[in-house]
Amino acid sequence: MVRAMELRTLGGTGVRVSKLCFGAMMLGAWGNRDHDDGVRIIHAALDAGINFLDTADVYSDGESEEIVGKALAGGRRDDVVLATKVHAPMGKDPNMAGNSRRWIIREVENSLRRLGTDWIDLYQIHRPDPHIDIDETLGALTDLVRSGKVRYLGSSTFPAEQIVEAQWVAARRNRERFVCEQPPYSIFARRIEGDLLPTCQRHRMGVIAWSPLNGGWLTGKYRQGAEPPPDSRGARMGNSSRFFADTPENRRKYDLIEELDKIASDAGVSLTHLAQAFVLEHPAVTSAIIGPRTMDQLTDLLAGADVRLDDAILDRIDELVPPGTDVNPADHGWDHPALQDASLRRR
Repeated sequence: MVRAMELRTLGGTGVRVSKLCFGAMMLGAWGNRDHDDGVRIIHAALDAGINFLDTADVYSDGESEEIVGKALAGGRRDDVVLATKVHAPMGKDPNMAGNSRRWIIREVENSLRRLGTDWIDLYQIHRPDPHIDIDETLGALTDLVRSGKVRYLGSSTFPAEQIVEAQWVAARRNRERFVCEQPPYSIFARRIEGDLLPTCQRHRMGVIAWSPLNGGWLTGKYRQGAEPPPDSRGARMGNSSRFFADTPENRRKYDLIEELDKIASDAGVSLTHLAQAFVLEHPAVTSAIIGPRTMDQLTDLLAGADVRLDDAILDRIDELVPPGTDVNPADHGWDHPALQDASLRRR
C-alpha cells in the first residue's frame, strides 16, 4: 500500500516530486553491498510515498545505478522520477570524466544500461568543469533531451555565478536549461543561503539538498572523545577534513551538537528529525535527499517526514549557526581549482 507524502513542484517544470528524495549513494560497495537488501530498501521508500530517486554513475563505480535499476524492474519505473549524474572519473582514461560532449554522450548510454531504462528524468552535471565551455556541455545535454533519452537537466554543487552563466547561455544559444540545482545544505552548511538559493529562486530552479544530516554529524552519532560507530561513514573516511581531523571546525561541531540536542529536545523531536526538517523549511528547497544504508535508517528518516519547526526553534538554530555560514568549509563540496593550485592564481 503506497502512502501519501507531500509533493512539491520541481522548479518551473510542473513535475511533482516527494519532499524526501531517496539518495542511493550508500547502496553498493560504498555502503550496503547486499543488492537484494538495497532493492527492499528502495521498495520500502516507494511504498512510503517517495517518488524521487537520485543516484550517480560514480557511486560504487556504477553499482548504485545497477541496484536502482533492479528495484525499478517489473513495472515500477513509470511511477518514479529518476535522477542520475555525470562528471566524476569512471576509469583511468582521462577522457572518461568531466563535462565534455564526448564523455556525456558516451556515459549516458552506460547509465541507461545500468539503470535498465530507456530514459532518465533528470540528468545532472555532478560538478563544474572549469576546462569545458558550458555551451559545449549544454549543447550535448540538449541533444539528449531532444533525442528523448533525457527529460530534464540539472546541476549539482555549482556556485551561483556558474548557474547564472548556464542560464544565460541556454537563453542566448537556444539550449535546454538547468531546471534544478543539487547543493550541500544543512544546519552546519548554510553558505548557500546568501547567494545560491536566492539565485535558484530568481531563475525558477528547484533545489534538491544533499547531505541534510551533514554526513551523519547531525544524527548525533559522533561525539567528542568517542570512537565513531564501526559501520559509520565517519569510521570509513577516518581522519578526513570533514570528519575526525582535529581542527577548530570539527571541534566546534562537537560543541554545537550538544546545543542542538537541547533545541531538539525542546521541540519534541530527535536531532536527526530537527536537521531534516530545518532543510525542508527553506522556501527555496524542493526536496531533501535521504541516503539510508539500512532499513532501520530509512524507517527513522521516514518517521520525521512530517516534522515542522516553528519560528522560535528556527531562531535558536540561527543563533548557533548564523544564516549564510558554514561551520566547516570542507562541507561545501566544491571549490574552484584556482583555490587549490597556486599556479592558477599567480603570474
